[in-house]
Amino acid sequence: MEPANEPIIPPVETMPPPPEPSAKEGAKSIATTVALLVLAPVLALFLTAFVFQSYEVDGPSMQTTLQNHDRLIVLKVPRTWARLTHKDYIPNRGDVVIFNHSESLTSGGTDKQLIKRVIGLPGERVVVKDGQMIVYNKAHPDGFSPDKTMPYGSVITTTIGDVDLTVPEGEVFVSGDNRSNSLDSRYFGTVPASDLVGKLILRVYPPFTKF
Repeated sequence: MEPANEPIIPPVETMPPPPEPSAKEGAKSIATTVALLVLAPVLALFLTAFVFQSYEVDGPSMQTTLQNHDRLIVLKVPRTWARLTHKDYIPNRGDVVIFNHSESLTSGGTDKQLIKRVIGLPGERVVVKDGQMIVYNKAHPDGFSPDKTMPYGSVITTTIGDVDLTVPEGEVFVSGDNRSNSLDSRYFGTVPASDLVGKLILRVYPPFTKF
């Protein structure tokens, strides 16, 4: 009786264990991790200072466009570029801006940041009378009402106050959309371009795109 043929089993090849990392590679990995931990907050500070920043609305002065505790994103790039080129950052009429304001006359010398809308530009005459805000410039020597010609004006009912001033060069006239409850240029005058921080580009919560 012939012996049965035994199956031929090929040898199993095993992978060699991975080489242990060298001391040099370990040091490089640690250095990379440390660099990331250091650079991350530096990058965050750079973005916050020069590119964009998150803000929360505090107060009713921009109602009903913005509500108390709304979360906003403010763009700082135009202001940063203006400083790099040694020019004044002058927003467009109708922009909603953040600016630094000293409340020395109203709250013991504290400084805070306010959010308002740009109404008057350098060289323009701004008049508040009989419940209206009128702007006079070269294009409109007889005056016009931004509240009636720009989209935001649908939330404006009346403007209290008695103002007649010409906006100096390098400054802007600002006002809150809640004209009956807003501390703005009607009371503390125009805002220098050097005090402007940036303009509103996005309301994060609740979502909203028109300002």
